[in-house]
Amino acid sequence: MNRAGDIWFDDQAGPLVRPYAVTGGRTRSDTIGLDLITLVVALRTAADVYDMEPEYLQILRICQHPMSVAEVAAMVDLPLPVVKVLLSDLIEGNLLIFRTAAPVSDRPNKHVLQAVLDGIRKL
Repeated sequence: MNRAGDIWFDDQAGPLVRPYAVTGGRTRSDTIGLDLITLVVALRTAADVYDMEPEYLQILRICQHPMSVAEVAAMVDLPLPVVKVLLSDLIEGNLLIFRTAAPVSDRPNKHVLQAVLDGIRKL
């Protein structure tokens, strides 16, 4: 039992809403394939869309300039999987666009390696 005047909530306890509640229970968004270095940028401002959840609006405010997925996750203070789901929702709603890094080939280019070796030998 709580006595009158007892504080049952503490600011240091963290958010009362669990991250999975923010995403409607979804834990993955594999449709787009966002990784940590994928860049995202907003196509609209948060003022343009006022009928969204606060987490979506916060992401739109943050992404007015290109940012990586990792930076967005750090700034909204939510777990990375949750941020990926929210970003995917915004991308599918045409509110964000994204660019992934160029894929790295499995094997290094033989000509580039030879040029590096030749340059080292000239030193």
